[in-house]
This record gives sequence, structure tokens and C-alpha cells, in this order.
Amino acid sequence: MTIQAPGGQVGGINLSDLRFWQRPLAERAAAFAVLREQDGPRFFPDPSIPFTKRGPGYWALVRHADVTEASRNPQIFSSEPNATSVVDSPKWLDKYVNSMINMDDPRHAKIRRIVSRAFSPKMLAKTEDDIQRRAARIVDELIASDPGDFVAGVAVRLPVEIICDMLGIPERYYPRVIQLTNIVLGNSDAEFTGITPEMGKLRTGLGLAKVALASRELHVIAAKLGKERIATPTGDLTSALVNANIDGEKLTAQEFGTFFLLLVVAGNETTRTAIAHGLQLFSDNPRQRELLLEDFDGRIAGAVEEIVRISTPVIQFRRNLTRDHEMNGHTFRKGDKVILYYNSANRDAAVFDDPDAFDITRDPNPHVGFGGPGPHFCLGANLARREITVMFRELFTRLPDIRTAGEPDRLVSSFINGVKRLPCTFTAP
Repeated sequence: MTIQAPGGQVGGINLSDLRFWQRPLAERAAAFAVLREQDGPRFFPDPSIPFTKRGPGYWALVRHADVTEASRNPQIFSSEPNATSVVDSPKWLDKYVNSMINMDDPRHAKIRRIVSRAFSPKMLAKTEDDIQRRAARIVDELIASDPGDFVAGVAVRLPVEIICDMLGIPERYYPRVIQLTNIVLGNSDAEFTGITPEMGKLRTGLGLAKVALASRELHVIAAKLGKERIATPTGDLTSALVNANIDGEKLTAQEFGTFFLLLVVAGNETTRTAIAHGLQLFSDNPRQRELLLEDFDGRIAGAVEEIVRISTPVIQFRRNLTRDHEMNGHTFRKGDKVILYYNSANRDAAVFDDPDAFDITRDPNPHVGFGGPGPHFCLGANLARREITVMFRELFTRLPDIRTAGEPDRLVSSFINGVKRLPCTFTAP
């Protein structure tokens, strides 16, 4: 697994090999620490994926300074043609998943303006009662069912219910939405695709086909809701999207479908990942739990930021060089690809004291768990913060001794730091 590339040789580390992402989190963190110690970015070969054109490879940006500077300069580090996968996805998949994440301004700004008002602090304050009510019901049902899988019983439920409610998705669709988003973001995990490692390269190709089918089904749900809201607007986010008119333009059916998919996937998977990791972190660090319970209101904001920093739900995004550019002593060439490894930037000792420690009092905490600074900073960051805050207030107020009861079952992915299952235990009141 040793690679030789223009950036030099790094023994035993190949970020393009899915086996690397099956290693324990501590081993991965140690590997990224080695990469950060090199004299510059290191170059990795593209993974070989059927139905896609394999490029020459990519530069791994693993330092906080590189990730933040690239994020601030979208004119040079472009999100087009693709920001969500190392290799360009085939055109037949693009029509389902090519959302505004893969766009630069002005196209990106146009779509973001349409929906950004729905995610402002003022608008989110209106959802506060709903978030609280749903969190209380989730804990009620957790207590009634006795301990079990924290992900299925708690972590997945609050974010998927909130984003579905914001979009006007009927409750009967909730279980299917969870299944479909699991496939979209878990396409490299055999559990969600039914595709095993023994299938070799065919595995990845079939995984892409599964993603396309899941994405298409979400587009069908979006189209049905969109038609209903055009005929009869209800004030939900879908109504705002399909009826919005920005500078004389409306979203096309495809733009609406891809943005709908983005909101459902991002509004569900990433927050559930943070909540699951949060319980694990407080279970492994009982002193931090004590600190939080001593002054919940005073420390929860810092705790949420530290959970996001340590867990980094979205591991990486890609950028594409529009011209030759020198950054922090390294010269990139037009056409180069770079991968922004947020998980590594969030453990950079040049920025964070004792970076591997979970410290809810950490201040300052300039993490990039919601993406780097710039136009692609996470639109739903404020919503995620509210959901994590409310969920842990409800859990630790009513079940102060809730903790994990075994090792997490982790998602096999180089994109999402997901947790599929997490056993928990508590003393029922």
C-alpha cells in the first residue's frame, strides 16, 4: 500500500484504498498526523471505479491552514465540475446528484439565496418548539422500549423528522427516506448496497447503480410534493423552493430535485452522526459529562462545537484548480484536484492544543466540521446546533446516566464518519 507520487513517498498510507477507511479511528488519526508532518501536500492516485474516467490523482490537503485558505478562494479552488467525489460521477448519475454543492457562483449563489432564509436563526427559532416536542417524544419512547440501539432509537430520528417536516414530507415516508439516504451516503458499505468486497471492481459500479436508483426515488418524492405545492402552497420549504422567483428565475425541475435530495441527505445523516458520536464521547470521557451537567446552559454551546470538531461528520470535499496557484509553499497546476480533509484539519496541533482530547471548554475552537470559511459553509449549521443541543438536554436531564454499552458499528466510508449502530444503556426513571 506504499505509494510513489509527485508529492513523495508516504509508507503504508493510501487514502484511495477503502481498506484504509476500515481501520480504527485512532489509526486513521495517526496516519493523518504523519501526513501533516510532511513538507507539503501528498499526491494519491484516483481510485479505480467502473463507469467513470480515472484521472491522474489528487493532492490531499490535511493541514488546517491549507483547508481554510482553499475554502476562502473558490475562484481558484472551484467546486465545479464535482465537489463530492474524488472522480467525476457519470452523467447518468449527475442528473440526480449534481446539486449546488457542485456549483460555483453565480449559480450556487442563486440557489442558496432561495433557501437560505429558511435556515436563518430567526426562522429556525420558529422550529424550536417542534424540535423540543419531538426530542421529548423520542426520549419517552426510548424509556418505554428499554435500552437498545441508540442510532435507530434516537440519533437518526430527530434530524430526519425535522428536515422532513420542514420540507413537508408526510410521516409515512420517514422510514423510506432513512433507507434511501443510507444508500446514497453508504454506497461503499456492503450492508446498504448488498454488494460484498469479493465482487472487486464490480462492487463499486453496482454501488453507483444503487445510488442512482435511491436518488431517483427521492426525486420522484420531490416531484410529487413539488407539483402539489405549486398548486397549493402550504408555507413549508418545498413551497418556498418551487414557487421562488429570484431575479426572474425559478428552479428547474432538476434543480429542485437535486436540492431536495441534498437537503434530505445532509439534513439527516450528518446531524445523526454528530449525535451518535456525542454519546460515545461523553461515555468515554465522564469528566466532560460532569462538566456539562454542572452548567448545561453555560457549556452546551462549546460542547456542540467540540463534538462536531472531534467527530467531523463529513470527512472531506473536493476542489478543482482553475489556474496555477501557489499556496503555503506548494505550487498547484490548473486542472489539479485537491481533497480537503476536514477530519485532519480538525486535529491539527498547529491550531488546536492537545487536538486528540475531547474538551468541551475548548476556546477558541476554529474547527471546520461544518466546512471551511467561504460560500460553501454548511447552510444547515444552525439547525444542526439546535438539534444537538435540544437532544442532549432532553437526554441528560431525564437520563443522566445514559451511556454506550459496547463498540459502535461504523459505516465503511471515506466521505461520512458514520455510525450504523451504537448500543446504549441507562437507568429508567
